[in-house]
Amino acid sequence: MRNADIRRTTKETDITMKFNLDGSGKAEIATGIGFFDHMLNSFARHGLFDLCVDIHGDLEVDGHHSVEDCGLVLGQAIREAAGDKKGIRRYGYFILPMDEVLVLCAVDLCGRPYFSMDASFPTSCCGDFDTDLVREFFYAVSYSAGMNLHIKVLSPGNSHHMIEAIFKAFAKSLDMAVSYDARITDVLSTKGSL
Repeated sequence: MRNADIRRTTKETDITMKFNLDGSGKAEIATGIGFFDHMLNSFARHGLFDLCVDIHGDLEVDGHHSVEDCGLVLGQAIREAAGDKKGIRRYGYFILPMDEVLVLCAVDLCGRPYFSMDASFPTSCCGDFDTDLVREFFYAVSYSAGMNLHIKVLSPGNSHHMIEAIFKAFAKSLDMAVSYDARITDVLSTKGSL
């Protein structure tokens, strides 16, 4: 099983996470931010990952530290669970529709972090979640995981639909990138390592 079990504690957050790339979509999420819980549940379900997250953060300040630090921990979990990356496709991409919204996501598990996001949300919040934190979360994931991650909203609309489509598209892209291909016997790189 390709999994990771991580604990990260700072003066701002205390996070425990269990992550399994070869799961079935089971999730136990408690971040203290209802909308973020919903997004992480969607990520696990649509990527068919098993994900347990427990966060105690300084929500009396705002959700920024909890969301960003969760991204750092998830990125670390993805990197650890993927291991040496032998036999995996490395690249993943998905175009996901959600009602009026259409989102493109592309992932390269190359070991070199890069993040690009083209999205503008019409509202500043979804429930108790600041929409600015979407960018912070995925930036943290990409850099902590060492992945090249591109997210582009092709057809915008309702903020909730946009954010949920982003999380689901990322899940489907990552699932493709970490899936095995019998034709790949080592790592998919001319350099011999990722």
